[in-house]
Amino acid sequence: MPIMVYVYGLVGACFLGLGFVLQQEAAARAPLADILSFRLLLDLMKVPRWLCGIGFMVIGQILSALALAQGDVSRVEPLLATNLLFAMALARYISGQRLGRGGWAGVVLLSGGVALFMFAGAPEGTDSDTIGALRHWLVLGSVVAVALVLVVIARHMRLVEEPPLLAAAAGVLYGLQDALTREASTILDDSGVVGLATSWQPYVIVASAVVGLVLVQSAFEAGALRQSLPALTAAEPLAGIVCGIGFLGDTVRLTPPAILGQIAGLSAAVGGVFILGRHPAMPTGAPGPGQEAALDDSGPPPR
Repeated sequence: MPIMVYVYGLVGACFLGLGFVLQQEAAARAPLADILSFRLLLDLMKVPRWLCGIGFMVIGQILSALALAQGDVSRVEPLLATNLLFAMALARYISGQRLGRGGWAGVVLLSGGVALFMFAGAPEGTDSDTIGALRHWLVLGSVVAVALVLVVIARHMRLVEEPPLLAAAAGVLYGLQDALTREASTILDDSGVVGLATSWQPYVIVASAVVGLVLVQSAFEAGALRQSLPALTAAEPLAGIVCGIGFLGDTVRLTPPAILGQIAGLSAAVGGVFILGRHPAMPTGAPGPGQEAALDDSGPPPR
């Protein structure tokens, strides 16, 4: 795989992590009535810091798309999970908190877990034409269903318990978006712009990106960054790897030692994500008008 895939993936992860921190700081001050509403995006468009965060995220998404166009989804996704390391760097600067033993443990687990998964699994792409239409739509539908179930469960819980589930749902959609981006790049190479414009993948990518953005901003609005970013960061690569293997034809080593290494690597990476997400340096975000009372309410929020 070209070295630029790793460069695009890591630099893209950097911009994504920085963008998430800036977005959450702005979204935390938005009216709670806008949760899961497109009005939330309209309100946030008036906030310069949020626009800056979105700009960073767009750059990160473009770099991620370049990585996905040249590399396999199952390889690129773990690289994108390192966005939390860069989010921690900015959060530490904002909060003035030292990383400490817990923070360094999270860094080692996340980076080491990604490296172990890459080494043990040696993921690579194969011919996706061997994947039948039934399997393609079954995997795609199952991923969308998981995101929908997470949102439904979140809306029946207390407001303070919603952010991880909403962020996880957004991460699932982002993982699907990454896989479809890889598929769209293949269509572009084979059929050109006309073939891409007449296929369904670009439109599903846009729809999943918009819905995912509403979900993640709602998660950022409803709680601290440490409540939402770990779930978002963990769910995206997991969903992307499932889609890559499920309908893009990606393969990984299936020998017993390789499987154990992949499980250990993914487990370490996910554990590192949650350790870093709960680190004191991760900003909480200042609640907006009327949010304090809502966050203290033990019952479900008004719908």
